[in-house]
Amino acid sequence: MLFNSLSFILFLLIVFLGYWLLNHKYRWVFLLIASYTFYAGWGYWYVLLLLATSTIDYWAALKIYKSTTVRQRKLYLSLSIIANLLVLGAFKYFIFFYNSGVYIASAISGSSFHVLNELVIPVGLSFYTFQSISYTIDVYRKEAIPESNVFKFSLFVSFFPQLVAGPIERFNQLMPQLMSRKTFSVDNFSAGLKIMLWGFFKKIVIADRLALLVDPLFLDVHQYHGFSLLLGGFLFVIQVYCDFSGYSDIATSVAKWFGIHLSLNWRRPLLSKSLIEFWKRNHISITSWFRNYLYISLGGNKCSYRRWLLNIFLVFLISGLWHGANFTFVIWGAMHGVVYIIELLISKKNINFKMPAMLMHFYLLLFHTFSLIAFRAISVNDLGVIYHRIIFDFNVSSSLYEIRHLADLFTLIVNAFLIAFLFLKEMQEEYQWFVKNKKMHQALKIAFYLFIVVHLFLLGNFNSNQFIYFRF
Repeated sequence: MLFNSLSFILFLLIVFLGYWLLNHKYRWVFLLIASYTFYAGWGYWYVLLLLATSTIDYWAALKIYKSTTVRQRKLYLSLSIIANLLVLGAFKYFIFFYNSGVYIASAISGSSFHVLNELVIPVGLSFYTFQSISYTIDVYRKEAIPESNVFKFSLFVSFFPQLVAGPIERFNQLMPQLMSRKTFSVDNFSAGLKIMLWGFFKKIVIADRLALLVDPLFLDVHQYHGFSLLLGGFLFVIQVYCDFSGYSDIATSVAKWFGIHLSLNWRRPLLSKSLIEFWKRNHISITSWFRNYLYISLGGNKCSYRRWLLNIFLVFLISGLWHGANFTFVIWGAMHGVVYIIELLISKKNINFKMPAMLMHFYLLLFHTFSLIAFRAISVNDLGVIYHRIIFDFNVSSSLYEIRHLADLFTLIVNAFLIAFLFLKEMQEEYQWFVKNKKMHQALKIAFYLFIVVHLFLLGNFNSNQFIYFRF
């Protein structure tokens, strides 16, 4: 059940009305039923998998809490982590590693081997398994007290606004909100509606329109010159940001309607001036997860200098693999790990090297574009072709001809206008240009929401296109 579908809007209205009409003590039960109903819309067997992993982690956390020795605590924590990773491995990575092994064996022996087709990956698997793992680790670290009711814990894992693509929430942050007594708030409803409109605008107006330009470029990279492919990479930067942050906005707004405040997941990352700053602003919940549960578990910075740098690189490498079972994602993670470490070394050595802010913004956008091409490329072979064309076959004049034939002039102008509009909105949020002038600020807010509502219907792509991160 996609957020950008009529079925979800009807589902949301029914759940919203039912939730606030019910007595407080039954609301969490209603939310649990609604969440599992929402997930069943993707596939009934997905529900069994979600229920199984939730039950294992619920049991493991109770065992960790009641254990009297460190050995026992580690045993039950290991069982929880292994169970979740086995589920991830079976559905997301088994085919990848098997086929990789087959290709290597074929290259060595010269014989041909049978290659397996990819399995269907349950929607949201990477997100809810990570949220569930964080819970058992928090209990192990004595940072959380385990939930004694398996059904209440199941609601924490399955809360439908953030189930399939985050933000990944900590138990101590989300669980108390799910259980607390609430009264309906017009302010929450109004604020949620505004965030929802902006989220839908970013998804179905900007991201889905850009996809019509980006997809043809990456589906047949051999037909395009370097400038076309680099521009496609930049358009994908905007597309994936609007697609995923649009989802997060809708999830946040839906949760607000139930009096629940989810974590901030995006803070204008494309306005960053360095990669270090970028990862403080981009996909914040997953960045925090990798820092708190992987980086620290590897030793963090409480180890030798070389091991510390290795820990950072491993986190980026694993985060790349988390995004998808393809070597292109590993390359993307490795690129970010290397550049992040270079920036860290420069800052640690106090090298007196300063660039104008505008150039730093350009550097970040250029690197992000160049690296995200690896994220979007279908295969390593395609990625090699793209990078080769960008470096050795840039050919701007031919590329302009190619771009002009991707879409009509009106479509290209509209997309350019939408990108400019997005950046103006982000700049206003970043620098608060009109906040001091209250009348101007209020007038602009009204004009802004009128604009996005009108253009949702004028320019929106209502084909219920799947969100990019639902694949992960």
